[in-house]
Amino acid sequence: MAAADRPLVYRHRLPTRLWHWLNALTVFVMLMSGLMIFNAHPRLYWGHYGANTDPAWLEIGTVRNAFPGWATIPSYYSLSSARRWHLSFAWVLVLGGVGYGTASLANRHFRDDLLPRRNELAPGHLWHDIKEHAQLRFPKGEAAMRYNVLQKLAYCSTVFALLPALVLSGLAMSPAMDAAWPWLIDLFGGRQSARSIHFILAMLIGAFIAVHLLMVLLAGPFNEIRSMITGRYRLP
Repeated sequence: MAAADRPLVYRHRLPTRLWHWLNALTVFVMLMSGLMIFNAHPRLYWGHYGANTDPAWLEIGTVRNAFPGWATIPSYYSLSSARRWHLSFAWVLVLGGVGYGTASLANRHFRDDLLPRRNELAPGHLWHDIKEHAQLRFPKGEAAMRYNVLQKLAYCSTVFALLPALVLSGLAMSPAMDAAWPWLIDLFGGRQSARSIHFILAMLIGAFIAVHLLMVLLAGPFNEIRSMITGRYRLP
């Protein structure tokens, strides 16, 4: 069937599209500035304390060159600049998330589009979707208008678990928040544990982005990107 003969449908609401592109910019800036912050002390510890003489569970490179300049913001070594970038865009992440969450509750995007239905969580249904994805067989026709269960699980775990935990673990590293909310540092088992968890969550976000971009390329980048810009999607 020619492309012109396939229906062009409305797939993504405006709040979803705005938050997607805002988050794309925000997350990349925060990841890259976070790598520069990590460069200042490229070791991770568990517990309340961590210093050069304490045993680290993870050590990458040496101070200032754990990650190359092309992967960091700024590209030259500057802990103070990296922190300003990181904290400024942390506000963008939080405020954008609040706006997206409010709009998604109002327009029922969470309930209608993201939350998996009971039958979708059945082991047989899950296994079928895993096999289809492994063989790069993507939904066609009207089925392509809806998120499949693997997409729903990935998006829900990111929106409702990874991002909130990322924000809270970042707050747990702040001395001001430790004084205001002392329970927060205990929740993560200490400031160094919070830093380790923050780094792990950031890497999970990076892995999610990599898989997401790969799936967009495999599913047809023009159609997928157009739908996230205009909301219109041509059914495969």
